[in-house]
Amino acid sequence: MPINGLPILHILIAQLGESGFSNITLAVGYMAEMIRTYLGDGGKLGIHISYSEEKEPLGTIGVLSLINELPENFLVMNGDILTDLDFSNFFDFHLKKKGIATVATYPKEMTVEYGIIECGRGNHISGYREKPELQYQVSMEIYAFNSAVLRFIKGEIYLDFPDLMKLLIKKGKDPIRFLFSGYWKDIRCHTEYEKAAEDFEMMKGNLLKEPIVR
Repeated sequence: MPINGLPILHILIAQLGESGFSNITLAVGYMAEMIRTYLGDGGKLGIHISYSEEKEPLGTIGVLSLINELPENFLVMNGDILTDLDFSNFFDFHLKKKGIATVATYPKEMTVEYGIIECGRGNHISGYREKPELQYQVSMEIYAFNSAVLRFIKGEIYLDFPDLMKLLIKKGKDPIRFLFSGYWKDIRCHTEYEKAAEDFEMMKGNLLKEPIVR
């Protein structure tokens, strides 16, 4: 997905390089060869890129079971997000807290499209709220893990991030949240994609310190 003429993955990797990260493993499946052809070994971005290809979908977390020699602490994230999060600051927070998993979270407001009925005893209506606006902390799909988390990821079994979080909580290994209130866009649909492209044009100086090498 191009933003300002460049794949958003290119922008994200450039941001990681600016934050001091020097090694990236891309978990690829669909369109793997196109990604390899474009990014290569990361030389043009000044960062080392390797690849882990899944033959069958393993989920957003299960794919970690295919990656050998992960460091003691590492970042995991989706490749379709646009944010001005300081990745090094987030990672330092994770190291300081010494947790098994740290999740970057973002405040989101959601309007319920219906009137909400509140009931008391005997089916009596005790309250009514018309299309209330609710506030949540949502996952930014950016995580920092300690290698201890790999004990909960079985070899080549499908596992998504929500499943891992539930498992860690069940085992008493509560993840830690990192509150972020800057810019974040998760590109899930055409409307979000158009908005991300528009935002990038207006704030690219905040998103990238140095011009991107094409």
